[in-house]
Formats: sequence, C-alpha cells, structure tokens
Amino acid sequence: MLQAPMGSLREKRQYRDCVGACANGQKSEPPPMTETYRIYVGIDWGTEQHAVWVTDATGMNVDTRRVDHTGTAIIALVDWLVQTAANDAATIAVALEVPRGPIVEALLERGCHVFALNPKQLDRFRDRFSVAGAKDDPRDAAVLSSALRTDRQAFRRLQLDDPLTMQLREFSRQDLELGEDVRRVANRLRDHLVRTWPEVLQLAPAADEPWLWALLTLAPTPSEASRLSSRQIHQVLRAHRIRRLTTDDVRAVTQAVSVPLAPGVRDGVRVRILDLVEQLPILARQRHAVERRLRETLDAMSEASESEYSREQTDVAILQSLPGIGTRIAATLLAEAADPLRTRDYHALRQLGGVAPVTKRSGKTCIVIMRYACDHRLQTAFHLWAQGCLQHDERCRAHYKGLRRAGHNHARALRSVCDRMLAVLIAMLRDRTTYDATRRRSLIA
Repeated sequence: MLQAPMGSLREKRQYRDCVGACANGQKSEPPPMTETYRIYVGIDWGTEQHAVWVTDATGMNVDTRRVDHTGTAIIALVDWLVQTAANDAATIAVALEVPRGPIVEALLERGCHVFALNPKQLDRFRDRFSVAGAKDDPRDAAVLSSALRTDRQAFRRLQLDDPLTMQLREFSRQDLELGEDVRRVANRLRDHLVRTWPEVLQLAPAADEPWLWALLTLAPTPSEASRLSSRQIHQVLRAHRIRRLTTDDVRAVTQAVSVPLAPGVRDGVRVRILDLVEQLPILARQRHAVERRLRETLDAMSEASESEYSREQTDVAILQSLPGIGTRIAATLLAEAADPLRTRDYHALRQLGGVAPVTKRSGKTCIVIMRYACDHRLQTAFHLWAQGCLQHDERCRAHYKGLRRAGHNHARALRSVCDRMLAVLIAMLRDRTTYDATRRRSLIA
C-alpha cells in the first residue's frame, strides 16, 4: 500500500506543495482541448505499407488509401493531406500508435498536429465498431481517426525535440543495448567455463572483466594455462591494473587440476571460448565510446546558449546535482522523459517510469499494485537512481529503512525513495535551483 511521507507535519505539507497536489490527493485535470481541426487522419503503421483513413470534422469519410513505406510515398501523403486541408497544416490532426518514425517526423515538420495512442487503448476503442472483434489495417486507421475526433484527451500530443535531445536519446538507447550485449555474451562465456573450467571463475565469478578475457585469449583451456609463465600473467595483470590479485594467485588457479571431460569436449568448447573473448572487447570498447558521446552531449546541452536551449541547459545542471545521478541515468531521464521534464509534470513522470502504483477500487475492495505499463528504460534508470541515493543521501537511507521496518520489500521501498526524489526534482526544476543536501537535512528534526 502507498504510504504518506514520513516526517513532521511541516515536511508533509512541503512535500504536497512541491508535487503540486491537493491535500485530498486529487490530481489536476488536463487542460481543455481548444484546437479545432478540418480533417482527422488515422494511420495504421506498417513495415511495408501504411493504411490511411481521413474524415472531416463531422466524422464523414473523406478518403482511404494505402501508402508505401518509402520517402517518395510519405512526402506525397503529407502534401496530399495539406492540400486536402486547404493548405493549412495546423488544421490537420493525425493519430498513430507509433510515437516516432519517418511519418511522424515528416508530419511534424510540415506543421501538422500529431497524436499518439497506446495500442492497448486502441484495442478498447476498436470494440466500439466490432463486438465480434474483427480487425484489419483500414479498420484500425478508421478507429484511430474516430477516437481522435471524439476522445482527444486520451491521446498524447507529440512534438519534435531539439537535435541534442534526439541525439542523446539514440546514444542512451545504444548504450543500453550494448550493455545487454556485453552481459549476454559474458553469461555465455561463463556457462562454458562452468562446464569446462570452473576453477578460473574464482578469479572473476561473472566472467565480465577485460583482464580475464585477455588471459583466456592466451590460454582458453587449463592445459594451455598451466604452461603460462609468471611473466605473461604479470603482464596481463599490469596491463589491466589489477591489484586485488597477484601473479601467484592467478598461477595457483591455472596450475590446479580441472574437471574431467569426455574426449573432444574441451577442444570444441575451446573454439567457442576464443570466439566469445574476441567479441567481448569489441563490445566493451563500443560501449565506452558511447558513454563518451553521452558525456559530450550532456556537456553540449549544458553549454548551449540561453537563446537556443535555455531550459535544457538549466535542466541538465539541476539533474546532475542530485545524489545518485551519473552520466547514464541523467542521459536516460533527459532522453526518455523529455516531455514531462519540460512541462514539470510530476504525475506524468512518476507514471511513465513505473513509480506511481495502480489502484483498483470496487465497493469495499481496494487493491494497490505495482505499475507494469511504463517505459522500462526509465523504470530501470529510476531503480538504479534510488540505489545510488541510498549510498549518498542520509535522508533517503532513513526513509528506506523506515519502509523496510514497516514490512515493505526492497523494490517497493526503492520506488518510494525514487518517488520522493522525483518530487524534489520537479520542485528544483520549477525554482531552477540545484540540489542542496543541507537544506533537506534541516527538515529531519
């Protein structure tokens, strides 16, 4: 169950004020939709073709067509839509399930208003038109067009981010993918070592350390490792600056008797180990290069001129001043939650990252569960951020320990820590002030 913030009454009031919520917990209503549009367009996105359904303001069908996923066809579609709307792109409302891509960017660049809808919500809107559950691409496009005309508040308006934010998003996602690749290949290497040479895992249990890869490149089997000289082992340790192990420690493992295997198994696995230790350094170098690009992009956003990126410059400095925020977490927050951070929307930010729980209430039954429908990249970043806060912030540790004593599990307590830090972040962004740990500690008493 969700608990109120721990602390004095004064602290609780300040907590409610900084998140912009009322004392009864109600959330502010979204602003009214005041725009009027001449045509409503539903596009069912596909890898080869896109189904397009166009209706006017009364809901009457204007045209239906299929568009190939090519540059010429997409540009022709946008030109035709602008001509249909009497050359006024601002009177065109387009609904899609995909929040980004060539079609979205082409429409936004021409000045059209583009709205995104979650596929699960589209499935609910589809039931209005077919109780039997019929489904096809033109029908989905028609459902999108109709739902946008009648229930625009359920859609999310899309906007083009600045070039630095878009670059940061690509670099951040590439860094995440490379991290997953490194872990995946390292786990495969570890599985082979568990089966053929478990003794070497005493040196690096996860098999994810570059010095171990270098050692396995020289000697992928126990018999070859036993022939390594002390000088070769010392050179590997010195090249990777390994001080927790000595040459004698490594040599004791390489000289130990390994597990017996059937004839041919060790020779076959030897080739696979060599292939894996050849891939791992390449992936590690690529990830280090991406991390360097992340730092450079964040620095560029911080140093951008006030006239061009005034808000982004302030946001980067504020975000990096918080405890537990490193390069990767800061890049993920600025890339994946650019819109909530730009609008200072605390509730949208905590929902997008999976911090806000889901309440299911019916009659006398009330259940509060974890939110699973969220941005999982942002959710992972929030989880790591909360763990960093426990190491660097005294108040976060006190709040975490209080929740653990109250019976909450580790993940639930971390989400609560992150929730409180998000409230602090939004308050800092609104006031444009950096983090002051002494100011927060003064509220403990």
